[in-house]
Amino acid sequence: MSSNILLIPGPIVISENVQAALGTPSLSHTGPEFAAIFCSTLQKTRKLFKAGETAQPVLLAGSGTLGWDVAASNLIIPGERVLVLSTGYFSDSFAECFQTYGAKVDKLTAPLGGQVPVSDVREALANGHYKMISITHVDTSTAVLNDVRSICRVVKEVSPETLITVDCVCSVGCEKLEFDAWGIDYALTASQKAIGCAPGLSISMLSERAVGVALNREAQSSFFASLKRWIPIMQSYEKGSAAYFATPAVQLINALDVAIGEVLKPGLDARIAKHRDISNWFKSKVTEELGLKLVSANERVSAHGLTAIYVKNPPEVISALKKSGIVIAGGIHKDIKGEYIRVGHMGESACNDSLQHIQKCYDALKSLNL
Repeated sequence: MSSNILLIPGPIVISENVQAALGTPSLSHTGPEFAAIFCSTLQKTRKLFKAGETAQPVLLAGSGTLGWDVAASNLIIPGERVLVLSTGYFSDSFAECFQTYGAKVDKLTAPLGGQVPVSDVREALANGHYKMISITHVDTSTAVLNDVRSICRVVKEVSPETLITVDCVCSVGCEKLEFDAWGIDYALTASQKAIGCAPGLSISMLSERAVGVALNREAQSSFFASLKRWIPIMQSYEKGSAAYFATPAVQLINALDVAIGEVLKPGLDARIAKHRDISNWFKSKVTEELGLKLVSANERVSAHGLTAIYVKNPPEVISALKKSGIVIAGGIHKDIKGEYIRVGHMGESACNDSLQHIQKCYDALKSLNL
């Protein structure tokens, strides 16, 4: 097994306890033992999103991308309009998903490395009736962090009937997110980033309003991703009683229960502050001491779970770091794909000081005389 330090924007290094949870023996997915684990995981998921009892968590076997399909196939009827705020590759891909299910999509595209101005969002909402607005909290192609709270406030003011969907794949566990307080209707994430679990779980949270939209939908455009099928299953498990539609990922759910427990143990706010501190330290070292430029335009719009950095020869830098035992990622934004690298600093690598992963990564970058 490789001893490399994995510092891509997900999957990330997982803790020993989470690794052990993945290796537990199989359980009957309809037995009381697993029902208790699933119940615990669903309840912890509420705390992770800062969501109350009226919100509905949904945990499905699949990648974070499955959460896009869940939103597009359950909350939007073909022909309805969706406003997508684009800050990079993943925002654009979500727009494509909506279009696949027949939605009429309008995009507001941010300048590279920046956010869509809130004034533009206000104007678009005022001039068009949208069933939904989609916000990518952190687009991992650019490491841009959106001001979800401010956008939600504008939506509630200008177009309160519009559903608010937030892609939180690279933000839950490392960025401030308040599902209930901000009035989010649908938020999606995945197990393999700042939550600190292995890949393979799509994690969603729905508001009471979104649950109503999904359950009252007449025509279904998805089978496996149907919330009409899954919501009763989740509700049953959260009451401690197993139910069946499709087999859940037993070991992954067990590992997620452990991983979220580790996130919540020091306090969610403390965990988020730790990510912010590590991110700020790394970014300042890279820009001030190495003289490199970030893709994200400034500190205000910079994500805290990863850093995107312009370098002269990304493949050469990636290869050199790999020889030092550190694995980072290249760029994927279509306009600058061959011009930058991405370094992830989430979960264990950011929060377990004994590992010194981010320090080692910086030292390796510094040794290259970039």
